[in-house]
Amino acid sequence: MTESFKKQLNQYVSLMEEELPIYLPEGSHPQQTVIDAMRYSLMAGGKRVRAVLVLHLCRLCGGGIEKALPFAAAIEMIHAYSLIHDDLPCMDDDDLRRGKPSCHIAFGEAAALLAGDGLLTRAFETALASDTIALVGADRAAKAAGQLALAAGCLGMVGGQMIDLENEGKAVEEKDLLNMYALKTGALLRVSARMGCIVAGAEEELIQRADRYAAAVGLAFQIVDDILDVTADEAKLGKHVGSDAENNKTTYVTIHTLEEARARVDQLVEEARAAVRGSRLEDEFLLELAQMLAGRQY
Repeated sequence: MTESFKKQLNQYVSLMEEELPIYLPEGSHPQQTVIDAMRYSLMAGGKRVRAVLVLHLCRLCGGGIEKALPFAAAIEMIHAYSLIHDDLPCMDDDDLRRGKPSCHIAFGEAAALLAGDGLLTRAFETALASDTIALVGADRAAKAAGQLALAAGCLGMVGGQMIDLENEGKAVEEKDLLNMYALKTGALLRVSARMGCIVAGAEEELIQRADRYAAAVGLAFQIVDDILDVTADEAKLGKHVGSDAENNKTTYVTIHTLEEARARVDQLVEEARAAVRGSRLEDEFLLELAQMLAGRQY
């Protein structure tokens, strides 16, 4: 990674760490436990990749960062909610997330369930708030929020999670595995890229290029997850390794060798590069971001 890339990435991540708490309820409330649980998971760190895509693509398409912030916050809320629910005993039953107790371990299952629900609904409160509409316009806010709802719902991430659960203990064909990945992981990354463009008022061709870039990055991201579940240092990863095997899940590395999986990741990075080549989106930061995510160790 170049120094300029690291500096810009750190600026985006630092901005989100500063801004995210602003979008949560302030003060003391009778339902404070659920708000505390929401904050615990939302502010638990992470790469903020989805928010970074919203911010950077908005900037590339000529929009101001301030216009992208509510939508970057919204996608982070939805991602955090999905992780809370994913860790629950009825799902993947993980008691560790980013090196800390999972939300249901810290606050109890009922509070964790409601915290996930709270973050999901808060995401749309944020994207469609009167301040957001005043900032970006009703048409752009509605289009971005509609895209977010589609990506997060039963035809997107939630659908992918359902397929994932139903696939446990089954032999899964590669095309079905890739379809599940496209929904469970790829949908939120793709909508992050699209929202950044939409908020900036970009033309459809750029939105489609951004979507193809994020689709390739999303699949690479998931295959790397599969690789890390087999090879990673648990302390560095911040969660248990080997959980896919424990849950008898088919993954990319149960169908292919590790070498083949790594080669596919390299191909996907090139596909991401090709998606933006020759356009306004051909940008060193986006190219390095794809490479960074492909080479990550946690």
